[in-house]
Parts: sequence; structure tokens; C-alpha cells
Amino acid sequence: MTFSPVEIATIGVVVPARNEERRLPRCLAAIATAATALRVGEAETPRLRVVVVADRCTDATLDIASGWPGVEVLVSDAGRVGSARAAGVDHLLRTENACGTADRQIWIACTDADSAVPVEWLRLQLHHARSGVELALGTVAPDPQELAAGILAAWRLRHLVIDGHPHVHGANLGIRADTYRAAGGFQDVAAHEDVLLGIAVRATGARVISTAAGPVLTSGRTQGRAPLGMATYLRELEGDQLPLEA
Repeated sequence: MTFSPVEIATIGVVVPARNEERRLPRCLAAIATAATALRVGEAETPRLRVVVVADRCTDATLDIASGWPGVEVLVSDAGRVGSARAAGVDHLLRTENACGTADRQIWIACTDADSAVPVEWLRLQLHHARSGVELALGTVAPDPQELAAGILAAWRLRHLVIDGHPHVHGANLGIRADTYRAAGGFQDVAAHEDVLLGIAVRATGARVISTAAGPVLTSGRTQGRAPLGMATYLRELEGDQLPLEA
């Protein structure tokens, strides 16, 4: 599939976080490593911004994010991941537009505070963006150190890590800003905001790819922050149920 090339001025990484003092440092360190790799061999790279949205945090998440070099921090009291993601994106777009950056030149890369992107993640995001892709849907893999072998095996049976896969994960998603706006953005919901955005984007006729490249390592915990999120799905696998695809 070949699209017209697009000039990208800014990549914004948006990370919602609620009480993630334990995992947020790994997340931010992984993004920093991917940022370094992005610049290797590139004469010119887009401006990179990392926005962490601390949503109803009662632990040290806000302090960790605020003290991390190069990270912009927003505080949210919404208590819903859809609202937190939307707040981060809105901040990014508002400030970029104020500087004269057009939506078409902004790429929004989404991940989660309990996740760790691979070193090539930002290079892949930029490749998709420059290639004219408007929504890139990646895959995730639960941390094997946090899961029993049987649950991990059940996960692998139900998740296709191939190009053209059917999955949508907020921990590994990239979208061009004009497409994001056209689709109505992330909805103010407590779960499945990523899936709902994917449905809305496809309804606009935008150029969407589902890629196996650059899977993101995510938490293998079974008690999570978002209802009906990844932790709930893993808990259902632990109970030997067969839920809908996450």
C-alpha cells in the first residue's frame, strides 16, 4: 500500500497515568531510548514532545513525571482514561497550533504508563506518518515476568501478531492530528476509547494500517486501573474464560 509522502513537524507522545509510580519510570526511560534511536542517522527529525496526563493520582506519579527531563505534565481529575488521553492530545494540538504547526504535520503517538515501547518505536511511528498513513494500529505483549505461563500461552493463542491483525491498543497507536479531529477524538469514557476511535477513523475513510512491527511491552497485572481494560482481559484468561478480543 503506497500513500503520498507527508511532512511531519512534530511527534507528540501522549501517556495517561493513574497511580503508576512503580511502572512510569520504565515507560519514560523506554520513550527516551526510542527518542535517541530516532535521531540516529537522521539529518533532521521532527520536534518530539512527551505529555504525561496524571489522572486522579494519589501516589508519586505526578512527582516522577514532573521531575523527568523533557516531559510535559498535565493534571486531570476526570478518572477516565478516554478523558485523560483527550486532555493530553488537546494540550499538544492547542500549543502546536499556537506556534503555527498545521494538524496535518502533527503525529500523535499513544502509549500507556504501565508499558515500555521498543527502541525502534518512534522510528516506526515516523515512518508511518511520513508515508501518508493516518492511523497506525500496533500490537502489545504482556510482560512474561508478571504472568503465569498458562495465561501467557492463552494470550498468544488469541492474539495475532501479524500485519493486518484485528487488535486496537491504546498502548501502541499512532494517528495524524487532522484525522484525529475528523474522527471526533478520544471519547470521554472509562474504557475502550482506543477501539471507539479506531471505529470512528475507519468511518471517515482514512488510511489505516494494522502492523506487527514494534510491539509494546505492557503490564501483565490482573488488577488494573481501567475497567474492562487489559488487566480485566488477563483476569478472564486466568479464569479460563473466552472474552471478546481486547
